Amino acid sequence: MLQPNRRPPIVIAIDGTSASGKSTNSKLVAKALGFVHVDTGAMYRTLAWYCLQQRIDVQNAKAVAAACRRWKTALKCSDGHAYLVVDGYYPAQEIRTAEVSGAVSHVATVPKVRDWMKRKQRECIQFGNLVMEGRDIGTNVFPETDFKYYLDAKLEERSRRRAADGIQENLAARDQRDSQRAAAPLMIALGARVINNSQMTSEQTSGTILADIRKRLADAEKARGR
Repeated sequence: MLQPNRRPPIVIAIDGTSASGKSTNSKLVAKALGFVHVDTGAMYRTLAWYCLQQRIDVQNAKAVAAACRRWKTALKCSDGHAYLVVDGYYPAQEIRTAEVSGAVSHVATVPKVRDWMKRKQRECIQFGNLVMEGRDIGTNVFPETDFKYYLDAKLEERSRRRAADGIQENLAARDQRDSQRAAAPLMIALGARVINNSQMTSEQTSGTILADIRKRLADAEKARGR
């Protein structure tokens, strides 16, 4: 386990397009390093679920922003994963429904929501070293981190992956919404290593990330020891 003594926690930022393998690979990387895994997409899904439960129109930005200000949430960490609970409850299964999937892209475009989420996601540092996945981690949430990775794959490959999971989604439209939204759009962070994993397995992708992280940490240790 990599646990530098008395140094600020390390944040590994893994951004990328939909179905590029962010979740699978960030979990593999976090497990290999003994870091806490943070799925920021799940946080937005939790808010989308809450809005649906409260019968709030997810296309009404003001109503969604107001809900985000007043809902009672807390950050929890267990089994190496950090997540949001609502009134003490984590809707792990509910946030993966088709209804929530359809609502989350509307919720995630609200600037006030993204501001709130950024603050909450940065608070995850209280749990120690992190592997955080999302769409704006390296550009907006933790732009200061030295460990930035951007995953991508060909559209047809990503669509195949979604279909294999039993999910029908217009990824081209999702890509367009993510990259053109006004608040924290999807883009490659400055200094990020771009990995196109169209022809790679999850083990190869996570292995590439881990090799890079370990080399850079080792180099930093040598530099400090001089």
